[in-house]
Amino acid sequence: MSTPARRPDRFYLFTPPYRLPRPVHDLGTDATDRSLRGAALIWCLGTRIDDAAFDAARYRPPGVPLLTVLPKTEEIVDPGELLRMVEHCRPHGVVPFHREPDPIDLRTLLREPPHDLAQAMVEYLGWRGLVLDPEMRQLICRTVELSADISSVSSLARGVYMSRRALGRAFLRDGLPVPSHWLHVSRLLRAALDIQWNGETLMRAASRHGYPDGFALSNQMKRLTGVRPSDVKAHIGWEWLFEAWIQYEIEAGGFGRDELGALRRSLRGNGKRTGEPSDEVTDEGVASA
Repeated sequence: MSTPARRPDRFYLFTPPYRLPRPVHDLGTDATDRSLRGAALIWCLGTRIDDAAFDAARYRPPGVPLLTVLPKTEEIVDPGELLRMVEHCRPHGVVPFHREPDPIDLRTLLREPPHDLAQAMVEYLGWRGLVLDPEMRQLICRTVELSADISSVSSLARGVYMSRRALGRAFLRDGLPVPSHWLHVSRLLRAALDIQWNGETLMRAASRHGYPDGFALSNQMKRLTGVRPSDVKAHIGWEWLFEAWIQYEIEAGGFGRDELGALRRSLRGNGKRTGEPSDEVTDEGVASA
């Protein structure tokens, strides 16, 4: 069997209003860059995964989900490369081969809620550089799961069989934001996913997730993330909203010194793996120093 001709990786950026993906020329790493709010990075895999392309995807700006488009079956040289990509680059979705990414498919993938929101949030934190011990991972997951039915820290403490004081100390000990903020951001993410995926109105989403009205939901979202529900409608996906909360907590001092350092180190870009500082991605997905 003849070896297929080498086809390079290609990157696109898919941004609101999500009409057509555009080729990537320069992808910065500023977590507060609003031009990347709601954006997705599209990686059309070549016949072989280039190391620089791998780094560009793995160390993409925070809050930017990755959608990968597979090569043709007969062009896959090393299936192990695809497994490595999934393990380390944390793609939001994987799309079968298309010569050009289909905007309808991409929009649908970005809107679709994760099958397990708690696990998705914990995995995102790991990708962002936070190393959580198993007990804290379980505690965060349980907080997110309970957020579907409760709205108070007292109920949360009962749900995890801890006193409020012990619960607060556990998060403080690990240098993480207070439990109430984890509970509330989980509720906000659930409301945002309902608005995007199910087409819920603000009032219905608020009622479903325990808010007295849409104004209360909007005000809490603005206070904890700097984002309004109108932004949720215009910028699909959930990672960017979760990242907006992380940035709020960074500015408010919600993370401990070690955890803050880990979050900042994860923004160093493509040079983190190779040791060469670089943050530029060309049309072919090659990061150049």
